Amino acid sequence: MSALLNELRERGCDVDGALARFLNKEDFYTKCYKKFLDDPAFAGLDEALKQKDADAAFRHAHTLKGLTANMGLTPLHDLVVRIVEPLRGGLYSDELLEIYNTMMKEIEVYRRIGTRSGL
Repeated sequence: MSALLNELRERGCDVDGALARFLNKEDFYTKCYKKFLDDPAFAGLDEALKQKDADAAFRHAHTLKGLTANMGLTPLHDLVVRIVEPLRGGLYSDELLEIYNTMMKEIEVYRRIGTRSGL
């Protein structure tokens, strides 16, 4: 098992479940992980939250919810769910931007994991 997968597992990620979805191909998972870290939905969510556009924020957050679930990135998925669910009902609050900022701090941790793993 690669250093990337080992570090993700240590962070509480469901690496085994994710690998099953990726047909147990670590190289394919690693390629998708690298792309995930730069997904445009992060910037889109940031902009939508700052503009208090609940519809656009929901679309971007829902995209990230699916990506984090498929990648098995459970700690990030849990944060995204806290953003998606209020937005699903069209409810915007300033707390969502705070959760987003926490999520982005977590993303930096995942980027460092990727860097240490040679991505």
